[in-house]
Amino acid sequence: MKLKLALSLATAALGLAPIVANASDDSDERRGGHHHPRPRAADLDDCCTAGDADFPKVGGNLGNQNYSRLKQINRAKLRKLGAVWLNKIEGGMTTGTNQSTPVVVDGVIYIESAPGNVIAVDGRTGQTKWKYLQTRGTLTRRGVAVGQGLVFTLSGDNYVVALDKDTGEVVWERQHEGWGNVEKVAVVYYGGRLFIGTNDADRNAALALDATTGDKLWHFWGAPGPGEFGNDTWEGDTWQEAGAAPWIHPAIDPELKTVYFTFGNIRAGSSQNGSTRGGDNLFGNSIVALDMDTGAYKWHFQSVHHDIWDMDNVMAPVIVDAKIRGRDRKLIVYGSKSGMYYVLDRRDGSAPLGIDEVPVAQEPRQKTSPTQPFPRQGAWTETCVVDQPLGTAIPGNPNRAVPNYERGCIYPAHWDVPILSIPGHGGGADWNHHSFSHSTGLMYTGFGYVASAHSLTESSNGLRPPGEYQTGGIVAVDPSTNRIRWKKRMPYSLAHGNGILTTASDLLFIGQPDGNLLALDARNGEELWRFQTGAAISASPISYEIDGEQYIAIYAGGTGIPYGNSAPRGDNLWAFKLGGKLAEAPTPPAPVVRRPVSGGPVEGSVVANTIVLARTYNAATNTVGATESTAVNGMAPTHLRVAPGTIVTFTNPATNLNTHCATQFFEGLFNFRLAPGDSATYRFDQPGEYFFNDCFSPRPTGKVEVVQPTNNQ
Repeated sequence: MKLKLALSLATAALGLAPIVANASDDSDERRGGHHHPRPRAADLDDCCTAGDADFPKVGGNLGNQNYSRLKQINRAKLRKLGAVWLNKIEGGMTTGTNQSTPVVVDGVIYIESAPGNVIAVDGRTGQTKWKYLQTRGTLTRRGVAVGQGLVFTLSGDNYVVALDKDTGEVVWERQHEGWGNVEKVAVVYYGGRLFIGTNDADRNAALALDATTGDKLWHFWGAPGPGEFGNDTWEGDTWQEAGAAPWIHPAIDPELKTVYFTFGNIRAGSSQNGSTRGGDNLFGNSIVALDMDTGAYKWHFQSVHHDIWDMDNVMAPVIVDAKIRGRDRKLIVYGSKSGMYYVLDRRDGSAPLGIDEVPVAQEPRQKTSPTQPFPRQGAWTETCVVDQPLGTAIPGNPNRAVPNYERGCIYPAHWDVPILSIPGHGGGADWNHHSFSHSTGLMYTGFGYVASAHSLTESSNGLRPPGEYQTGGIVAVDPSTNRIRWKKRMPYSLAHGNGILTTASDLLFIGQPDGNLLALDARNGEELWRFQTGAAISASPISYEIDGEQYIAIYAGGTGIPYGNSAPRGDNLWAFKLGGKLAEAPTPPAPVVRRPVSGGPVEGSVVANTIVLARTYNAATNTVGATESTAVNGMAPTHLRVAPGTIVTFTNPATNLNTHCATQFFEGLFNFRLAPGDSATYRFDQPGEYFFNDCFSPRPTGKVEVVQPTNNQ
């Protein structure tokens, strides 16, 4: 532990003065200065006290409920809700990965930026108070913790850093090696301890540190070693490269002295290859209840056995007290990518609403689990892709299969042939923040439809087929019954950091990848208000109160998941209150919701308006590959750009060994089946983009983009 010079800089020196608009002084919008006592993060002794004046941690409270008791901003007054200040916390940065949710303590907002810096901002004025510049490389960050007068953040090389919350001075920093990468997961403070997850290592552990010194108090491995409970669920020594990372921040129940960590996907072999790691593979894809003081194991629930689909449920678990069949129950709600909620008793992990082990498809070479757990109430999103005749379905139908793939339901038994299933490893609710409203008694989440094809021939965690629609929705579920109360289709996937805030006035706030912050009626999902922030939102809205006025704040920065570089980036920390007059940001280009093809556009004139099937294309040399290809970029070229009225030729070279197709989807304009040496043509008259893939292997996918020529073309 060593002291470091403060990296605290004045706002003027940084050039980070916010844009400010004064709120209205209308008496009916104010509360006469009355406000609730301000809770301090260090004093949170109840897991689920709803936020009043502050929003002291990521998730709002120890139960990750993302709920505020503030209700000055209500449905009747939403028309007066406006931005009151904007702080570009990095001076106008438009790059990077921004996944940090702000927290508020004593009226000050603390947030991490894309480079991993920590910024303290006055919650009333938007003025930057101080800025800590971390020096160990850019990190993906998801939020600080505040307690004991300190702000806790993470830095490169597995350092945990404690800053003075009033000045930004470094109080201590400690390196923790050997437990997994300490960088991405939001830090949680409670009772003099820090609870920290890890990621991206062969073996990962959940950690508890002393908040005063940074010393490690205990650890719990995501994959148990020899002699530890669960080690026999791993074949041989595969536990040593299990992964099983606690990717997300835990929930804490002080009354039960329990911390609840969720552990993620399996790395051993690969996330799609289970052939060498027989067994259920604990504690991958599990929620584990640990003794808060010692880290001792209490109970676990595994949501996916022997995962070969990267379908880990990585949500921050949510603590809920609810009545089930008239009986008060202490619950914890868990489950995200699968599109299901597993409602568990947080004392012992039992399932008061019933979870059944259901037989699933088998592939002996993969050593698949014979069953998977399904709540008796079912999922809250589609779990099977469907085959519909081309040209007959509504564009963007979320569970419609891209053609030519073998189709399946959740947990398909795959080997060497890609099987398409939904909600996919990038769908469901993934790692966004859920909300439990004390007012409505409902759980809320945004989710995504991102179907995925899995097989041992796919790289990484599986193939998200080019041309598919990546959309999503919002769902409200009653945790006392695990039944859907309402569900709303949305134009974008809301599965990656797009957290939900609910308030005592029955409002629901969520940000979209197109930069819009929305307010919905939490009772039925009706949209009531929206505001353009200028950059994609991959964080949770928060609410706080200063001088009797309620604020909503959101960090609009953006991330590349799932829309890549098409999602607009920024560094925009906004605050809103009744009477705010600051104008919306200019509307940025909307994210591209269809999964893009591999490769950039090639003008039709360059290749004689011809696409060669099952061959790759080198744009630098304008040459077609000499060998047959079933790679994703196995169309030459993958992206052809032509003017309306152009006749495009599709050809299968005579030197190819197999028959190949050009199946256009989803409009169903053509489906050419071409033997080696054959060709076919189609005239493209209407502007638009037209995807097609191959029946021999659906992986090669191309697109014809039809655009009106400009004057200089």
